[in-house]
Amino acid sequence: MLKILKYSFFDLMRSRWAYIYTAFFLLFTLSLFWLSGGLSKVIISLMNVILVLAPLIATMFGVMYYYNSREFSELLLSQPIRRTHIFLGQYLGLALSLSASLLLGVGLPFALYGIFGSPEIWNFMMLLVVGIFLSFIFSAIAFFIALRNENRIKGFGLAILVWLFFAVIYDGIFLLALSLFSDYPLENLAIGASMFNPIDLSRVLILLKLDISALMGYTGAVIQKFLGAAPGMVVSLAVLSAWVLLPALGIRRLAARKDF
Repeated sequence: MLKILKYSFFDLMRSRWAYIYTAFFLLFTLSLFWLSGGLSKVIISLMNVILVLAPLIATMFGVMYYYNSREFSELLLSQPIRRTHIFLGQYLGLALSLSASLLLGVGLPFALYGIFGSPEIWNFMMLLVVGIFLSFIFSAIAFFIALRNENRIKGFGLAILVWLFFAVIYDGIFLLALSLFSDYPLENLAIGASMFNPIDLSRVLILLKLDISALMGYTGAVIQKFLGAAPGMVVSLAVLSAWVLLPALGIRRLAARKDF
């Protein structure tokens, strides 16, 4: 599996899409520094971009890479290699390459502007951790969807629908529930709902680390009370880890049972 992971990682890092992904974040971050100049302002501006773009790119790359490497996967399947090692190695190589592109594109401008000597370094580290988690989560979801659907159009459609649900539709449903049941205590519902959406949970973690939880609106105070403490942060990171683990286990189980 490590050999397949290594091959997939370097194969993707040499692709033009990896260069474009890295260059976008590099130029965008440099532009933010040129316009604002403040480290905290740049982190807040990057938050919204990473929360939307990192899951989208991971979803698209995951589906594209699976379908484009199908012939290579069939060649590997004809060898005495476990199926789970093949697909988990490809998934991990994809997720690590996306994470490396994100780290390079965002990290280099911050290093040039002295993030390592700034008190904002922990906020910056939380931003990177969230971006890496989202890359791993949505790469796994995309790989799982592609593995279940041999039809490319159906696979692409379902993957985009999943991203759209978590990025846009989920928030709309949650806000509708808040308005319909505003007469009831919804604190526990708000906390639970954030756990079932990795993008929302990532946003909450960054806002709490930046100490601007008031921007989260109606449930900001209760989320601050529960997640603002160290145990709450640990629980939130554990939930994000579970979001990585569950789709990865789904890939492993599906690869072991599927008739190729």
